[in-house]
Amino acid sequence: MTTPSFSRDEMMTIAAARALGNDDVCFVGIGAPSAACNVARLTHAPNITLIYESGTIGTAPSVLPLSIGDGELCETAVTTVSVPEMFRYWLQGGRVTIGFLGAAQLDRFGNINTTVIGDYDTPTVRLPGGGGAPEIASSCGRIFITMKQSRRGMVETIDFVTSFGHGTGQGDRRALGLDTRGPTLLITDLAIWKSDPETGEFVVSSLHPGATRQAVVETCGWTARFADAVEDTPAPSELELTTLRDLKARTAKAHGASGGSDS
Repeated sequence: MTTPSFSRDEMMTIAAARALGNDDVCFVGIGAPSAACNVARLTHAPNITLIYESGTIGTAPSVLPLSIGDGELCETAVTTVSVPEMFRYWLQGGRVTIGFLGAAQLDRFGNINTTVIGDYDTPTVRLPGGGGAPEIASSCGRIFITMKQSRRGMVETIDFVTSFGHGTGQGDRRALGLDTRGPTLLITDLAIWKSDPETGEFVVSSLHPGATRQAVVETCGWTARFADAVEDTPAPSELELTTLRDLKARTAKAHGASGGSDS
C-alpha cells in the first residue's frame, strides 16, 4: 500500500490527536490544539469530552472554532455552564484530565509565554495574553503542548512566564502547591518530546517521518536531549489525513481561508 503524502503540519496535528484517549476530559486551546482534539474525536476517540474556556462541555463542532466564543461550540455542546463554574467546579475541582495548549515561547521545562516578547514594560511584541491558560496549566491532570519548531519559539529562557510548567526542574510545581503532573508531552512538526520524570525537561522520544536529529537540534533554542531509544512516529493513515483535511476544508468554507489556522 502506498503511504499518502502529508505535510509536517499535518503530521504534527495527527501525532497530537493520537495522544488523546476515549475517556479523556480535555480542556482545548484554539488553533492547533483544537484541530488535534477534534481529529481524535472524529477517529479513534469518539467519546472524548472536549471543554472550551467559554463554558461549553462535550462540544462536537463540525468546523474548527475561530475563538472560544464561536457559536459552533455552544450549539454542539452537551451543556454550557458559566465561566466561573467552568473554572471553579470543573477545572480547579480536578475533573479535567488533559489541558491542550499552544505557545509563543516555550522552554525545556514546559514553561509557556503568551504575554510579551522582550521586556514586559517595553516589549517588541505584545501577545494576546494567557486567558485561562495559567489555570489550565496548573489544574489539569496533564498538559500537552503543540507548536512548530523554531529557535524563536523554543528558547533557552522565555521572556515572561504566562503558564507555569516545571519551573527550573522537577519539584518546583510541588513547592508551589501544585499536585498535578504539568507538561508531560510536546508535539512539534518534527518530533514527539516527553517530559523526563526526574528532571522535568523535555526529551525527544520519537522522530516524525523525514525528520532528522540534526533538524531537531537546528530548530531548537535549547540543547536538545534524545531518549536512549528514539522511535519513528508512524506516518498518518489515510483515515487520519482524510478526517483532518475534510475538517480543514469545512472550516475554510465556513470561515474563509483563514479559518482554523494553526498559528
